[in-house]
Amino acid sequence: MTSPVAFDAVEISLPDGTADAYFLHPDDGASHPGVLLFPDAFGLRPWLRELAETIAAQGFAVLAPNIFYRSGPAPVLPMPDFGEPDALEKFFVTFAPIRDAITPDKAMQDAHGYLAWLSADDRVAPGALATTGYCMGGRLALRTAATFGDQVAAAASFHAGHLAADDRPDSPHHNAGDITAELFVAHADHDASMPPEEIARLEQAFDTAGVRYTSVVYPDAPHGFTMRDIPAYRPEAYERHLRDLLELLRRTFPSE
Repeated sequence: MTSPVAFDAVEISLPDGTADAYFLHPDDGASHPGVLLFPDAFGLRPWLRELAETIAAQGFAVLAPNIFYRSGPAPVLPMPDFGEPDALEKFFVTFAPIRDAITPDKAMQDAHGYLAWLSADDRVAPGALATTGYCMGGRLALRTAATFGDQVAAAASFHAGHLAADDRPDSPHHNAGDITAELFVAHADHDASMPPEEIARLEQAFDTAGVRYTSVVYPDAPHGFTMRDIPAYRPEAYERHLRDLLELLRRTFPSE
C-alpha cells in the first residue's frame, strides 16, 4: 500500500556552501526510515523527484541532494537534446569540470552533511539510514557505506561504472573491508563501464571482506536503464530495480 507523499525543497548547509535538495516523505505526521538518494550525472530534475516520490510512498523519508551544488543550484546543466547528433558527448565535455569539483574527499564531506541532516530531522526515524544511487551516484552510495560504517545499514547501486577499478582511488572495492551495511548492486549487461571482469573483481573484494551483498546483472539493459528521460531507459529493468531496492529497504527496516 502506498502513502500520500509530501515534498519539501530544502537547503543543507555544508562546509563548501549550501546544497539544494528534494525531501520527500509520507505525509502522515510520523517518522520513517531515512534514505539518501544520490542522482546520476544529470542531477536533480523532474524524473529524479518522481523516482524519490515513488520510494517515499512506500514508507521512507528520501533526501535527494544536488551533489553539484558547488557549480550552482539544480539544474546545473540542461538535459541534452538527445535528438541532436553528439548531444551526450557535448554534455559530458561541459559537465567534466562540474564532476571534477567533487573530489573523493569532498564527496564524503558532503555525504557526512547529508546524513547529519537526515538524522536531525524529526520526520526521519532514529537510527541507521540507507543510501541508494544511480550511475555515478551508485559509486557514491557504496563509498558512503564504507566511510560511515554503522550509520548506513543498507546501500544500493544501480548501473554504476568503475566500481572495481584498481587505478581509481575512489573505487568502492578498495574499501570493502569498511562496509557493515547490506549491499545490493545491479549492473547492466550492456555497460562498457562495468565489464564482467570488473564485476568479478568487485564480488571477490566483497567476498574477501565478508560483506553481505547481492550482485546481479540485469539482462537487455544498457547503462542508465532506470532513467526514463534518457534513451537508455528500459521499463522492465526499471520495475525490477524498484522491486529489488524496496525488498532491500524492507529487510533493513522490517516494520515498514
